[in-house]
Amino acid sequence: MISGAARGMGLEFARRLHADGYTLSLGARNARALAEAVGTIDGLDDTRVLQCHYDAQDPDTAKAWVDRTIERFGRLDALVNNAGILRLHQFDDYDEAKFDEVLDVNLKGPYRLTIAALPHLRACGAGRIVNINSRSGLLYRPGSADYNISKHANMALTHAARHEFWEDGVRTTAICPGPVATDMSADDIAAGMEVTQPGSVAAIVSMVLSMPNTASIPVIPVCCDLNAM
Repeated sequence: MISGAARGMGLEFARRLHADGYTLSLGARNARALAEAVGTIDGLDDTRVLQCHYDAQDPDTAKAWVDRTIERFGRLDALVNNAGILRLHQFDDYDEAKFDEVLDVNLKGPYRLTIAALPHLRACGAGRIVNINSRSGLLYRPGSADYNISKHANMALTHAARHEFWEDGVRTTAICPGPVATDMSADDIAAGMEVTQPGSVAAIVSMVLSMPNTASIPVIPVCCDLNAM
């Protein structure tokens, strides 16, 4: 299962994992955008791809998506929590509604989806949870307190699931890239700046999913520049 699969990194993950032979359940808020995005996957095998409505701010859609996935494929081996939003603002420009939205999408949404998926991830004995975090989850980057707070909390969510379900074979990883060449990060990327490409992050996701239980990687920083992390 990959959330936020209609564009950006989520779509790139879908392309890479489809090419690697995975069966995919793809979730996004906009069904039409998701269908158009799926149509761009090279060599698309419709029998291996399920498209579902998923809204990180709507709690009911998490369980509904998991249920449809199990109904279609009979099992669930991995969850990639990719859906996220970025709001740039000064620290003292506080907006309660915008803060709630960022926490809903970047923290509560992945938490709800993880809870819904857990029974199936535990049952398979080698379940994988990949949380697409950010280097803003490892250090503070000025420009968006809300985003930094949500990503630090998402890191705690990653560690919590890793500890709680280790004995069930569930392995959890936070992938923490700096700026990535997607439309979500466009306002955060200066002209001429070298940035990480979505395909590079997709390759890391594929690697994490393929690792055995005895080679778990809790956190992966991904740098496009010289940064001490």
